[in-house]
Amino acid sequence: MIDPTPNECAAMREAGKAGGAYLESLQKTDLVTLTGAEWDSFIEIIITAYCDHLRELAAQDRARINGMTPEVPF
Repeated sequence: MIDPTPNECAAMREAGKAGGAYLESLQKTDLVTLTGAEWDSFIEIIITAYCDHLRELAAQDRARINGMTPEVPF
C-alpha cells in the first residue's frame, strides 16, 4: 500500500491485533507452522478486521461530516 491514509493505518493496526490474538489462541508464533486451514483462518481474520475497522471509521467520519453540514433552508 502506497501512502496509506490515517484510517487505513488504524485499520492495519486493528487487523494486526486480531491476527496476533488468533495466533496467540493457537499458541503459535511461527507462521510456517500453521496448517492450511489455520493459514486461511489467519488471513480471513486479518482481512475481516481491516475491513470492519475501515467501515467503522467511515461511519464515524460520515457522522462527523453530517454534523458539520448545515441543512439547506429551502
